[in-house]
Amino acid sequence: MAERKLSEPGPSKVQIPPASFPTHNSPRIWFLTSALSPLAVRLTRLLLAHGDYVAAGLPPAEIEDEDRSAEFKELINECKSGRKDREGWKDRIRGIRCDGRVMGQCGAAVAEAVEVFGRIDILLCCTSEAVVGTVEELSTSSATQNLVRDQFEIIFFSQVNFIKATLPLLRKRHNGHIIILTGITGHIGTPGMPMYSAATWAIEGYCDSLAYEVAPFNIKLTIVQPNKEIPVLTNKITFAPQLPQYDSANNPAPGLRDILTNVLNSHPETRIEASDQKGKDSKETIVSRYPRLTAEAKDRLVLESVHALTAIGGHENPPARHIVGYEGVASVKEKLKTVSEELEDFVEVSCAVDIFKSDVGRAALSGPKVDMVGNPVSGVQLGQPSLS
Repeated sequence: MAERKLSEPGPSKVQIPPASFPTHNSPRIWFLTSALSPLAVRLTRLLLAHGDYVAAGLPPAEIEDEDRSAEFKELINECKSGRKDREGWKDRIRGIRCDGRVMGQCGAAVAEAVEVFGRIDILLCCTSEAVVGTVEELSTSSATQNLVRDQFEIIFFSQVNFIKATLPLLRKRHNGHIIILTGITGHIGTPGMPMYSAATWAIEGYCDSLAYEVAPFNIKLTIVQPNKEIPVLTNKITFAPQLPQYDSANNPAPGLRDILTNVLNSHPETRIEASDQKGKDSKETIVSRYPRLTAEAKDRLVLESVHALTAIGGHENPPARHIVGYEGVASVKEKLKTVSEELEDFVEVSCAVDIFKSDVGRAALSGPKVDMVGNPVSGVQLGQPSLS
């Protein structure tokens, strides 16, 4: 993750590019599983300006945090202000308090959204928070082991609950779009954040399977992957106590802890003292913070993803996966290149275990393409000698 000085103002005000909405331009009804992050607030404002409707999920612990909920409450005040450029906004947004970890609350929230707006067109699963700590650091006590469960509750199970609550409605209407906002951690493991990566991979694997299951019902599913700093720096970050063996002076691999700590330390009210993360007692304090960034820094951080979501949501032929930003594309390409090279290095060993020899196996070694059932395409050499 590139270290950026996100808390420092830029040379000029961020210019917001026009959103590229689907060509049909009809009003869409969105359900956001968590509407309080800087990304969700900016997305909601853009959707309302376009004429869309938004059911905004409000996690109880976050809406009760004054700093976390400040931007959303400011948006609600705008909607009620009577400003000409905000006309009708208050009738097209509904905040719904809901803890995604509780299935019953998810069902009630979805039912309320349908009662108010008539339907749900797009379910945006955007609930996230990050646990920072190596595998060993998250195994030192019952408190750190609970962080592992919490990570999966937030990123995996809460999103699954919303999907299960919404799916019957979309299937009945034979239409709908589910969007999962994850990150390139869905492709690339991150040292120092193994459980965050694991939970992200879990929800993506779940959705890859789900996409095939719901396709016959004309339900689309898209995974949107921005750079990892976008979901991490716009949601709560929890630090497990650091073991001295994983200090950056001894082990440079989990350096993300230092990067995130530097971002938090740039604001006096979120500063983390060294004593908060290090020491001899395995039951040290677990530290949680919401990063505080300037409004301009938040704009620079999230607007690429905001505009990608507005363009993808409700599209007639959306991508199954969309990576946002050059850095993410470059990182994933490098990972896929490494996987491909390693596959080629060991392809003979991989194919040597095959009991039955086939054109597919021969093609794996020689390179020519075959179709899904093994039929030769573009000149497969059928007369090659057996692999045995």
